[in-house]
Amino acid sequence: MKDIFLLTPPFTQLNTPYPATAYIKGFLKTKNISAFQIDLGIRVILQLFSKKGLVDLFQVLGFEFQVSDNSQRIFALKDEYIKTIDSVISFLQGKNPSMARQICSGNFLPEASRFAQLDDMEWAFGTMGMQDKAKHLATLYLEDLSDFIVECVDENFGFSRYAERLGRSANSFDDLYNHLQKEPTYIDRITLEILNERVAEIQPKLVCISVPFPGNLYSAFRCAQVIKTNFPNIKIAMGGGFPNTELRELKDERVFEFFDFISLDDGELPLELLISNVQNPNSNEFKRTFILENRKVTYKNNSTKPDYKQSDLGTPDYSDLLLDKYISVIEIANPMHSLWSDGRWNKLTMAHGCYWGKCTFCDISLDYIKLYEPIAAKTLVDRMEEMIAQTSENGFHFVDEAAPPALMREVALEILRRKLVVTWWTNIRFEKSFTADLAYLLKESGCIAVSGGLEVASDRLLNLIKKGVTVEQVAQVTRNFTESGIMVHAYLMYGYPTQTIQETIDSLEMVRQMFELGIIQSGFWHQFAMTAHSPVGMNPDEFGVIPEQNEITFANNDIHFIDKTGIDHNKFSFGLKKSLFNFMHGICLDYPLQDWFEFKIPKTNILPDYIATCLEKEPDFNTKPSAKIVWLGGKPSIKSFMKSKKGQTWQMTELTFSTKVDSFLITIEEEKANWLIKTFDLLTVNSGNSFNFAALKSDFETHFEDFELFWYSKSIQVLRQKGLLVF
Repeated sequence: MKDIFLLTPPFTQLNTPYPATAYIKGFLKTKNISAFQIDLGIRVILQLFSKKGLVDLFQVLGFEFQVSDNSQRIFALKDEYIKTIDSVISFLQGKNPSMARQICSGNFLPEASRFAQLDDMEWAFGTMGMQDKAKHLATLYLEDLSDFIVECVDENFGFSRYAERLGRSANSFDDLYNHLQKEPTYIDRITLEILNERVAEIQPKLVCISVPFPGNLYSAFRCAQVIKTNFPNIKIAMGGGFPNTELRELKDERVFEFFDFISLDDGELPLELLISNVQNPNSNEFKRTFILENRKVTYKNNSTKPDYKQSDLGTPDYSDLLLDKYISVIEIANPMHSLWSDGRWNKLTMAHGCYWGKCTFCDISLDYIKLYEPIAAKTLVDRMEEMIAQTSENGFHFVDEAAPPALMREVALEILRRKLVVTWWTNIRFEKSFTADLAYLLKESGCIAVSGGLEVASDRLLNLIKKGVTVEQVAQVTRNFTESGIMVHAYLMYGYPTQTIQETIDSLEMVRQMFELGIIQSGFWHQFAMTAHSPVGMNPDEFGVIPEQNEITFANNDIHFIDKTGIDHNKFSFGLKKSLFNFMHGICLDYPLQDWFEFKIPKTNILPDYIATCLEKEPDFNTKPSAKIVWLGGKPSIKSFMKSKKGQTWQMTELTFSTKVDSFLITIEEEKANWLIKTFDLLTVNSGNSFNFAALKSDFETHFEDFELFWYSKSIQVLRQKGLLVF
């Protein structure tokens, strides 16, 4: 028996739990409030995609309607699917790696239409290995079954969403409400059976359902509906990303046939007050919470208590979740995309909100963006160590809106200081703070990838978006990451208000050149969507768009609009995405841009060497006196020798350094070498000193002259490339 039941409805991810309930459970732990959490999505998937699950699935089909040849083929091969499903799921859970050879050998997995789209496997996976190739084949096998379910069993099914259309831009509750009056679907029945068993076992006072996306909304209401029917004394609350962005103008009282409370924004204090309300019905203190009062939807925000600081929220707690049961899949042959679906990641946040908070397409008016609060590096790494101990996983995905460069630096230094072995990745802004030195440090601490918004590769539009970067700057930053060995994924946008056809084609050419030079490895084109809480959505006239006005009684986020330019940006979608898919695989980079489109496009105005020229710009050699100096290398071996020139002889020192992959040496005057060796001890991450450039210069000049001549010498420049870093 627990006080609180935390629930994520189907479906989010196959490979790792969505972190919202783990964050909340970690907070409740600091308050000594007992809670149990469940990811219904993975439990439903594991029940559906099992030997028993497929036997049941194929038995319910009568084929009383016309189905495709593909579904008929899958049904004909049902015994092969039933025979292989448990082995495939076990392999994707990492429990049976030897199965990879059999999967790759052919004639083991039954194959339907997804396999007809198969890439050249040697080309796609030649450098990625047999395990990844087998994961990709097993993923196609599951997608074939998914196609069968969608056509023959439940049209709303999807591995990372369910009945998403009912939640997307649903200004009225009517469609979703009417759907909830129908008999539960096959997938619903599996979901609700698992839920009923768990609720009966736990007997909570309050069920908290986290709804991160439109693709969770329908299942959230189905779950609430069955709890209300079978356990009428239990109170039910909704929170999460969907209500935070979509339900801020909620008016439809029918929603409260399913939920007692809907809370917005940071959930910790609102939930703590809800627990007080459940325990003491006479309490009437709420924080950012909708309730039904006097038969009207009422927004209650009468608590004067401040929200908790990020440092006081505790460490995310993943207990109760089936961490060893999640499924790693590889949907497409691209290593960056696989980070989202392959492997299990502990989720953490470096900072609440966005330190930039100006982009005009972003929901910067909402608290989850506008309230910026970083967490101390030591606290973050403490939490990382706690989570490693709890989950036995040392992979971390920092789910920041944009991780702050200065905090990333301090986290990296703290990781190195503690000699932790971790793997991590995050989302950033491609800003100039990400120098080659900072990228080197992040790589050494375990950073493997970053994703960031290039958006529209046009300086005019980047300025209009208020992105705070230029194309030249993005090129240099992505080069810094790539050369350090960190993979770069770029979010790309087309169809931004006032964007011309010429700018779309020029953006594609910029992106083509970046792939050609190898400074980005992955990307994805998104068509611009206007949201209600962004500067564009709140001030459409300023951006030349005409919004479609609807009465809002339920959800409000994506707004349909007319672009006054009259350009149909939809028609560019296929060509942009097809070209990018080829660029990511390193092919067709020499194709004329016209080849990607079936209609006439203008020639690009971008010079063919534009990005190369950006990368040739001389770096700024001015170092700030306050810049931090760190030495990541080890101690050198020392060899002295005499050097003679024009009748003069002096003592020299040869310093040989060993790195993880090679060795290198520098030669330096003996006295300066002795100074440098002593200084290295002061510059290591474990020294406890914080040596900046001014202090280094001052210390050098107490012994020698011409610090600048020494600092920019060939020997020091070699060290600068090998771990003598300046931030």
